Formats: sequence, C-alpha cells, structure tokens
Amino acid sequence: MEFAIIAVLVVGLALVVLFMGVKVVPQSGVFVVERFGKYTQTLDAGLSFIVPIIYSVAHKISILERQLPEFKISVITRDNVEVALEATVFYRVLDASRSVYRIQDVDLALHTAATSIVRSAAGKLDLDGLQSSREAMNNEIAENLQQAAEVWGIEITRTEITDIIIDEQTKDAQRQQLNAERERRAAVARAEGEKRSVELAADARLYEAEKAAAAKRITADAEAYAVRALAEADAEQTRLIALAIADGGQPAINFEVMKRQVEALGRVAASDNTKTLIMPTDIAGVIGSLEVLFNSTTRSSTER
Repeated sequence: MEFAIIAVLVVGLALVVLFMGVKVVPQSGVFVVERFGKYTQTLDAGLSFIVPIIYSVAHKISILERQLPEFKISVITRDNVEVALEATVFYRVLDASRSVYRIQDVDLALHTAATSIVRSAAGKLDLDGLQSSREAMNNEIAENLQQAAEVWGIEITRTEITDIIIDEQTKDAQRQQLNAERERRAAVARAEGEKRSVELAADARLYEAEKAAAAKRITADAEAYAVRALAEADAEQTRLIALAIADGGQPAINFEVMKRQVEALGRVAASDNTKTLIMPTDIAGVIGSLEVLFNSTTRSSTER
C-alpha cells in the first residue's frame, strides 16, 4: 500500500516536472530563459522543452511592432522661431536578451533619445523648411535613432512628425509673408504679361515690315522682268528689222518710215481731242511713195 502511494507520488511529480518543462511560445513573442538567474537562451515561437527548476522562463517579450505614445517637443528652428512638434516612434524588438538586460525601460529610453534627435534635426532647418521637409526629417530621425537603439536590440521601423504647432504671432507673420509673396507674384505676372505684349507687338511690326519688303522685292523683280522682256523684244525687233534691211535694202527702210508716218497720222485723226487736222502738202506724195515702195519691194522679193 505504501509502495503504491509512493509510486503515485513519483508519477505525479514526474508529470508536474514534465508539465513545467514544456513551453509553448506564441507566434507574437519569445521567451528569455535563465539558469539560476543567468541568461542562457531565447525560445522562439513553437513548442520547446527546458529542464524545470534548473531553467526558468525569466521574461516573456512581445516581438510585435509597438508605438510610443505621441509626445510634444519644443524646438527652435534655424531662423530662431520656437515651435512645438508632436512626434511618435514605431519600433519592435529584434534581440530580446539585449532589450531585457541592457535597458530597464525601453519606452522611456526611446522617448529620451527621440527628443534629443528631433531637436537636433529641427534646429538645422528654418520654419519653411521644417514644414516642407517633414518626410526628409522623419527619415533622418529614424536613422539617427536606430543607431542609438541598436545596442538595446531594438529596430526603429519609422518615426512620424504628426503635427507642427506654431503660435499665433508666428502665424500672423506667415500670413503677412504669404500675402507679400502673392503680391510679388502678381506684379511679376503683370510685368511678364506687359513684356509679352510688347514682344508680340514688335513681332507684328517686324512681320509687317518683312512682308512689305517682300512685296517690294516682288514688285521690283516684276518690273525688272518687264524691262528685261521689253528690252529683249526691242532687241528682237531690231534684229528682225536689221535682217529685213539686209534682205530688202534701202527701199525697205523707206517703206517702214513712211508706213509709220501714215500710222501716226491715222492715230492723230482718230483721237477724240482732234477737231482740225492739218495735212502736210506732200501727204499725197507720201502715200504714192508708199505704193511705189510696196510694189518695188514686192518685185524684189519675187525676183529673189
């Protein structure tokens, strides 16, 4: 009977020890194991076994990403403007042993380091740069904070400047500056418009002058062509007359002269302004001479 009781106790104790040695680590955390108060290993997610009593789970650390509560920081920009920045930090634990044994309060340590780094980063920028370069400053803060947090086994996933708080006097000054900038831009736009108008008017005058010059060139070319054509026609006529003279002799010359006299008398007589026409006394002789010359010229041509 006593043996049975002892056996039951032994079995029960073995079950208790076995139960104490089985550790189920959740996916979102890790267990830090110590042996007689000294760190030995870190249990990752899943089923693990340890020797109870000798080994014990000292810390259960979540490896999920965490966020520090938003904190407000008073900073002075490069142009000596005091503003308040609201910021927060996102991080997660990479090395549970270092986060446990190298720092007592991770959140407080990160808050202190972030405050210093944010002040330093904001002091390099003026107010306008601080408002327009928020993303660049977030990256700079995260990079510098990561260097400080690496020794604690912490990864800084990102930092955020959530708000920039400016006092009313600074806001009024910014409004005045904005209005002045708008007026300056409007003045520049008006000046640019007037300049463009003058340029367009000058271009129009230049275009008109170019077209007028082109028209004059075309007219001059046309007149020169007409003169050249007339000269060529006169030269051709002279050449033909010369050929005729060389072919018909002096009678042909006399015939041409007399013919033109008769044509001139005909044009004078046909004019509307002519009321009285005085004929030369030898007009009959001229006409007779034309007939003689015509017959003479015809005979000469026939004989040839």
